[in-house]
Formats: sequence, structure tokens, C-alpha cells
Amino acid sequence: MGEGIIIKHGGGLVTITFDNYKVYSDTLTRSTPTALSAARECLAGASVGDYALFAGGCTDVCSAVVDAYTTNLIRSTPTALSVARDGLAGASIGDYALFAGGSYSAVVDAYDTDLTRSTPTALSLARYDLAGASVGNYALFAGGYAGSYSSVVDAYDTNLIRTKPTALSAARYNLAGASVGEYALFAGGYTGSASSVVDAYTTNLTRTTPTALSVARDGLAGASIGDYALFAGGSTPSYSSVVDAYDTDLTRTTPTALSAARQDLAGASVGDYALFAGGWTGSAYSSVVDAYDSDLTRSKPTALSAARDWLAGASVGDYALFAGGDTGSYSSVVDAYTNVVLSTYLPITAGSKYKLNSDTEAMASANKFLKVDFPLTGYIKYKGGKFE
Repeated sequence: MGEGIIIKHGGGLVTITFDNYKVYSDTLTRSTPTALSAARECLAGASVGDYALFAGGCTDVCSAVVDAYTTNLIRSTPTALSVARDGLAGASIGDYALFAGGSYSAVVDAYDTDLTRSTPTALSLARYDLAGASVGNYALFAGGYAGSYSSVVDAYDTNLIRTKPTALSAARYNLAGASVGEYALFAGGYTGSASSVVDAYTTNLTRTTPTALSVARDGLAGASIGDYALFAGGSTPSYSSVVDAYDTDLTRTTPTALSAARQDLAGASVGDYALFAGGWTGSAYSSVVDAYDSDLTRSKPTALSAARDWLAGASVGDYALFAGGDTGSYSSVVDAYTNVVLSTYLPITAGSKYKLNSDTEAMASANKFLKVDFPLTGYIKYKGGKFE
């Protein structure tokens, strides 16, 4: 990882062109964009087009609020959910971000790339604390609680048509979803006790049951990176730091554990990293963030700006966002992580012509360092000479 610009010294003309050029860092940096329009916990995240959306949740009552963040982290508030609810699940497919179930509801709300809301066919069973994941042409919603533990799976295609594939091999709620290769996986959960079951669905919605989690747990989080779907943390019922990783062949490995055991954390991915943020340690809200790269090497970026559990994760552009949650009171905080360098200084030799993120060509009258913001589009026509 990492990119650079090579400048030829001496005579001759060297032209370097840029087309949405970015420089990546080996570390993750945190920013805090505009907060949610309404503080809440137990919300859900999903992405579509140029937006990461956070929907529903609860304060003292269920919420229908939806907040959307662009690739520049600008917040808008699209049409609210058709029914206020918490404990819902998010997943994305084609041109839609879907939010399903919650609060014993069967409602599904779909947002397109223009943030226009529609309401496709409801779930086949009303339930909450279900999990979402996507594979091929389907967004799947699995498990949940409907007065009893549920094994129901509902699948929506790119036209928002619902089908009902084979049920989970074990009914459970408070499970986690993640995708890898040609599989959507649903792991763990609670069914009277913590579960280690993993169910995998192919692009044809055929179900298999790969090797179980190394430790049974519920309240875990899922995220994907490279050739792996990762499931981290949870409760056994003691608090767990275990991470299980499944590759594209559904082979399980157990990479380095989380730096702090916790449940009710959130997962999201950006660049070369899968991140797991926040949670509850059994005695305190957590601000810890653990990041796993495509080789499953763990690092520990800057902590969340506010410790909390029951937060939601979603990704857009160069950012993984973690929104809302419970800090002892309901939170509206949003933390954004990226490994893209936001700006840098480029050396420009005297007499060189350049046009960088601008409609106007300029010429350097002397050797200088020019500050530029990423992503960078344009060119530099370097005039030969020694830069001192």
C-alpha cells in the first residue's frame, strides 16, 4: 500500500497526469462529520450509490428518521421510514439500500440512488434483531425474534422481488451477517443460549453449513475485507474478543483477537480494512476500534470520539462510518475512518505548467511546494531543472 510521485530531475519535459488520483496511508485516520439529525440506538446502516444511510432506532420511542451521508460526508435527511422501528437490519442490492423488520414489524423500506423511498413486499414474518447480508443478485434477511426464535430467511432481488430460500439450520436472533466471494454468511446468535452455527447462502440461494464459530456467541458483528468475512466479539455469555474469519472456500481461521472483549459492537469496511468499533465490555461502554487488513493483521486506530454500544456501521466512498448508539444516553455521534491522505504538498519546478483541481492552467515562477487536496485531477508539465 502507498503511492508516490516520481519527478525526473535534469533536462527534458516530464508530464504527469492525474485522474481521481489518491494517496493511501498505512494507517487509518478518524474524523467526526455532522452528527445524526436525531440521537438514537439500535439503528441500522446500509449503503447505496454515493450514500451511506442510517435508519430507525430508538430513544424512548421508536424512530423513523433516516440520515444519509455522501462521499464527502455531507449529511442529508431523506424521507423517513414508512414505519418507526428499532432492531431492524440493513442490506444493499443493485440500486437499493433496504431496511427490514424491527419492533415486530415485517415492513421493508428501500432507498434508491436518488434517496427515493419505496416499500417492496414485506417480510414473510415480522421480527426484530435479524441480520442482513448480500450475495450475487440478492439481499438476504435472516433470523430474528418473532415471539419465538426465528429461522426464516427472506431474499430480495435487484427488482425488489421477494423469495423465501431454505431457512437457517438453527433458529436464532441477535446474529451477524457478512459476505465473501459467492456466499452470504449468518453467524452466531441466541437461541436460549449462545450459538456457534454458521449458515452460508450461495448466489443461487442454496444453503450450506460451514465449520461453526470457534466460540458460540451472540451480539457479535460482521464485516468483510478481501477474501474474508469476519465475525468479531459478542457474548458467550461472558464477553468475547474472538474473531473468526471465513475465506472464499468457507475455510475458517481465527486471527488475532480483538484488543478488548465486548458485545453489541458494529462492523464496517473501507479500503484495505475491516473495522470493529465500540460495544459493551460488561462494565463500561467501549470506544475501542480494531482494524483487520486483507492479510488479517490487526491494528488499533484512533478510538471512537464517544464510547458507545448498539451503534451502526456503513461505508461510502473512502469512509467507514459508525453512527449513533448508547453512551448511557442516546447518541447522535458519527465517526468516520479513512486511509486516504486528504492533502499533500507537491514540488513544482520553476517554469512548470500545472492544472490541479482547477479549470485554469498556471505556471510556477519559482521552485515551490504546492498544497493539493485529494482526490486529485489534472496535470503537471515539469520543466527540467534541479529542485532545491
